[in-house]
Amino acid sequence: MMALRRHPANRLARALRRLLGGDAGAGVLLILVALGAVIAANSPLAPAYHALFHAELPWTPVAKLDTLHLWINDGAMAVFFFVVGLEIKREILQGELSDPLRRRLPVLAAIAGMAAPALVYLSIAGTALPLQRGWAIPAATDIAFAMGVIGLLGSRVPPSLRLFLLTVAIVDDLGAVAIIALFYTAGIKLAWLIGALAVLAGLIALGRWRTERTWPFLLLAVALWYCVLHSGVHATIAGVVAAFTIPLRIDARGDSMLLRLEHALVPWNAYAVVPLFGFANAGVALAGAGLSGLVDPLPLAIGAGLFAGKQIGIFAAIVLADRIGFASRPEGASWLQIWGTAALCGIGFTMSLFIGALAFPLYPQLIEEAKLGVLAGSLASALLGFAILRLGSSTNTNGSSH
Repeated sequence: MMALRRHPANRLARALRRLLGGDAGAGVLLILVALGAVIAANSPLAPAYHALFHAELPWTPVAKLDTLHLWINDGAMAVFFFVVGLEIKREILQGELSDPLRRRLPVLAAIAGMAAPALVYLSIAGTALPLQRGWAIPAATDIAFAMGVIGLLGSRVPPSLRLFLLTVAIVDDLGAVAIIALFYTAGIKLAWLIGALAVLAGLIALGRWRTERTWPFLLLAVALWYCVLHSGVHATIAGVVAAFTIPLRIDARGDSMLLRLEHALVPWNAYAVVPLFGFANAGVALAGAGLSGLVDPLPLAIGAGLFAGKQIGIFAAIVLADRIGFASRPEGASWLQIWGTAALCGIGFTMSLFIGALAFPLYPQLIEEAKLGVLAGSLASALLGFAILRLGSSTNTNGSSH
């Protein structure tokens, strides 16, 4: 039996299960997808890659979405934001964000972790248009990517830090949704907005009437997305708003509609929607840019915001909160491990790429430069965070981290 366990094939199988299972799986998949997109965009496949996503479709059921890229960014990503909304509502009503004392630290850290990158960005890119519109790009954290890196470290990371990172990322997502709604909304079309509000009223009524079936909620959620898509507000906001109307009433079996939907959609989100978005949006052409392109104002501002702004803002907020007694640092975590976790929050990827596309709709070249900054800042943050947490686990083992 021991010989079987030591066999190289069995050791490889166990390593793959550990790598691709749990939190790590989605993160590893995103790394491979991002790498594949960059390779495709810088190979002889580049014309086919761009045509696949940007060529006009021969037929589309929604005239406004006439390319695959638009269907992914405005359609599939609404599902992503729907799941984000479900997670936020559950956390606020039942999770870490339901307790005023426990939510102090992650909320403070998330706010600081959005403000500091924005300030770093503006200090480098300046406040002149159009670059000013990119201030929110480095303010986002990618839950799947960051939790994937944590997953690769296994038991080396204290459970309290995993929970802290997840909660910070969820609050961060809520902030990103608010930013998109407030700062990246085009001209409002009143008739469509009124239609969206009417559909929203219907969703709220379903909850008040204690409707137990899921399909009426989903049907109205699609109608809400359609109205919002044409209203001038970004369509993905409909996903979050619809999710907030899904009831969390726990039945006798300890189940609810929200929990069932979240359980059903999370795997599709992690292994289909987000990787598809990543492959469609991470393909930045490096020809003519190279390393020198990273010091151009936009990529440098985004990369520095993610890499420096995130960890400085979050780590400083935790230190300050702990020192003044506002909130205690995560239990059982050393300051070195907290620094590593703060560095991981600089992995922007999904949300940063998404905001980058919204920030510069009339400037394709700036969108490409933003991708370069997002990829560089996210990669640097992932590598630094992983290295620090590895080091932190070894120093904890030796009892010398506190």
